[in-house]
Amino acid sequence: MSTAPASRLTALDALHRSLGATMTDFAGWDMPLRYASERDEHNAVRTRAGLFDLSHMGEITVTGPQAAAFLNFALVGNIATVGVGRARYTMIVAEDGGILDDLIVYRLGETEYMVVANAGNAQLVLDTLAGRAGDFDTEVRDDRDAYALLAVQGPESPAILKSVTDADLDGLKYYAGLPGTVAGVPALIARTGYTGEDGFELFVAPEHAEQLWKALTEAGAQHGLIPCGLSCRDTLRLEAGMPLYGHELTTALTPFDAGLGRVVKFEKEGDFVGREALLAAAERAETAPPRKLVGLVAEGRRVPRAGFPVVAVGESGGKVIGEVTSGAPSPTLGKPIAMAYVDAAHAAPGTEGVGVDIRGTHEAYEVVALPFYKRQK
Repeated sequence: MSTAPASRLTALDALHRSLGATMTDFAGWDMPLRYASERDEHNAVRTRAGLFDLSHMGEITVTGPQAAAFLNFALVGNIATVGVGRARYTMIVAEDGGILDDLIVYRLGETEYMVVANAGNAQLVLDTLAGRAGDFDTEVRDDRDAYALLAVQGPESPAILKSVTDADLDGLKYYAGLPGTVAGVPALIARTGYTGEDGFELFVAPEHAEQLWKALTEAGAQHGLIPCGLSCRDTLRLEAGMPLYGHELTTALTPFDAGLGRVVKFEKEGDFVGREALLAAAERAETAPPRKLVGLVAEGRRVPRAGFPVVAVGESGGKVIGEVTSGAPSPTLGKPIAMAYVDAAHAAPGTEGVGVDIRGTHEAYEVVALPFYKRQK
């Protein structure tokens, strides 16, 4: 009788369990879902700070004289224009333009890049990049075991990190990274995140992860920092209108279908995988978009979930006009919210007569522009 493979453990697994975390399998990793109240964790990130273990993410190093040209060919963005010490959000697509994953690419040196893939897609991205390397003078290396990844997110995160590093955080722009020492631990300090708040992601060797976590916990105590799990990370990114692979992004969608055509750079030098299909997708999106990604805010209290039909209520008798991709109670808004792909005719903010079919009942929802929440600068 076959048995399911055991989940992978991060370097902080024992620490999470000592903190009483509720653990869950996520993309083959045993990860903390929450430590106590996910609402409290969510609100801590919005108002103070939260500390996350994100070591399930997949780091892939690309090096060599033609690393930039290779990444320009393999990905949809113009990676050659990323300066050393900067990062860029981009995507990797199939030949037909379908999204294989959304990525962040860091330029660590003149000929060295780090591609960070989502945990569930990391092996696919690694294999796809290796398969596209061809005759490029470049090396694609699996560095998933070389890093643990901690994140400090929230308005108090700069003050917390400043207390344990002499790195120039004031000069560190959004989507930039620099090498430094944090609490005595060598780290790549990146000003990135997935919460809609200011914050930092710290790439360190796994053997240093626990030392760094404890130092950040101690430094953050006076600032209200608490450990946070994946559950509140999901509600935070949902409020911020950030897509999640497998929900808002899939192989059935191109970046243009997802409203993220801006990441595709047709003007860059040379060909790239999916170019012709994406040109056609761009034209379709301009002339006759089938569906658009919108925000929905509940008028009642029932929570929509991924896969629930979006309907036109009233005279049309509940005609299905879309589908919820992500939904949850919003601690910040105090109402259930959702992202959904809906027919273009019903996608304008303020469109009336839109609802969600929640187990046979058509609940009224307001169509709004994304994001639901945007932090004050």
